[in-house]
Amino acid sequence: MPLTVHHLNNSRSQRLLWMLEELELPYEIRFYERDKATMLAPPELKQVHPLGKSPVLEDGGIKLVETGAICEYLVDKTGRLGPTDRDEGLRQYRQFLHYAEGSVMPTLLLMLAMGKVPLLGRVALKKVQPMVDVHLDYIEQVLAARPWFAGDALTAADIMMSFPVEAAVARAGLGPSRPATMAWLKKIHARPAYQAALKKGGHYDYA
Repeated sequence: MPLTVHHLNNSRSQRLLWMLEELELPYEIRFYERDKATMLAPPELKQVHPLGKSPVLEDGGIKLVETGAICEYLVDKTGRLGPTDRDEGLRQYRQFLHYAEGSVMPTLLLMLAMGKVPLLGRVALKKVQPMVDVHLDYIEQVLAARPWFAGDALTAADIMMSFPVEAAVARAGLGPSRPATMAWLKKIHARPAYQAALKKGGHYDYA
């Protein structure tokens, strides 16, 4: 029985499609469109899960939310895309698996929110940008030292980090001044599994 992904267009749930393609697991997609006025998820998602958010993964009678938790579940299920090094690699894997949503994305979302507020938002952005730059400099330092976030091979940590990095290019000025990060981004975008996920997931602004 294939897995089912409840997928919101143009959202962070694109990462889950990429992970499933990397794992070569059979899955089906149930598509949901954002409200064009508010850009929020549609109420139909609340019929899938009380939080009304995406992605949601169904595996038989199991239903999971939170992309990081879903990634951990799939790594445990398949034995793939986890760290190859059970020492430092494992520590880095765990850190970046959670760092993506726990630290980077809240700061980027604050920047996005401030950008929509006239005048006062522009003033606030000047204070938020240095906070974002701390993260972008840290990410650049990490990727300048090794090819992937958890060591020498692609892991679920890279998949989790893909959206914050992509969003930083689109919203926070990430560019050529951080060459290691941009090289990593180009590398993941070239992966056949990433490209296959794009074809299946629909329009995605950040690729």
